[in-house]
Amino acid sequence: MMKPYKAILFILLTGAALSFLYPFYWMIMASLTPEAQIGELAFLPGQLTVDNYVLMISKIPIWRSLLNSTIVASLSTLGVIVFGSMTGYALAKLPFRGRNLLFFVIIFTMTLPFQITLIPNYILMVKFRWVDTLAALIIPALNNAFAILLFRQAFKSIPDDLIHAARVDGCGELRIIFQILFPNMLPTIITVGIITFMSSWNDVLWPLIVIRDEQWMTMPQLVTLFAVGGRAEAQLGVKLASAVFLALPIIIAYSIFQRHFIQSMASTGLKN
Repeated sequence: MMKPYKAILFILLTGAALSFLYPFYWMIMASLTPEAQIGELAFLPGQLTVDNYVLMISKIPIWRSLLNSTIVASLSTLGVIVFGSMTGYALAKLPFRGRNLLFFVIIFTMTLPFQITLIPNYILMVKFRWVDTLAALIIPALNNAFAILLFRQAFKSIPDDLIHAARVDGCGELRIIFQILFPNMLPTIITVGIITFMSSWNDVLWPLIVIRDEQWMTMPQLVTLFAVGGRAEAQLGVKLASAVFLALPIIIAYSIFQRHFIQSMASTGLKN
């Protein structure tokens, strides 16, 4: 029999979980409800329809923006994992003068608001002629201080003897990172991947600044302009359908990798 305090805790946690899940559930159900019945929706719609999705697809190039977002988020995630792991390894395992100072500078950049570097970054994009290209969304995202921090902590938890043994066997530093050490830090890699993918996928402000051509717009950017720009014609069901379309890939990705994500976040410590 469950103890009273455990029963109370279970009820409170269940209530908290339902309070978080219900808005998403309502959004999905409302997107499948005829426009005239959305205001009456409580738990289950009286009639299911996909008209909102059909109308949304007919009004905006949602499939093109989905492809753009997938390319940007995937390449950004891959780049952050590669370059973040290399930087984290150097800061954790390679002795050189100024290593700790460089690490503290990287940590300091995490405290700076994105708006401070917005104008300098945009000027660079103009000079490189990357405006209205996917490169303007991918290249600036490769420098990720949080990923460097997580990789540094993961590498510091690996014994130096393993690295010395690999060097004796003739392995170079890159082979040590990607072939010897990567299999031992899968939760960290997945955590960095999920966080980077979600951050890149959900980014709206930066794409709004550097992308103006509709064929290169990402999905969050296009959905935002669709919802507030008038093309949705004040139809709530169509707006909700676009929001569901936008959230679905993130929900699927997290559902698949959430076990590794939770494991890494619980086990990653901040070591000196």
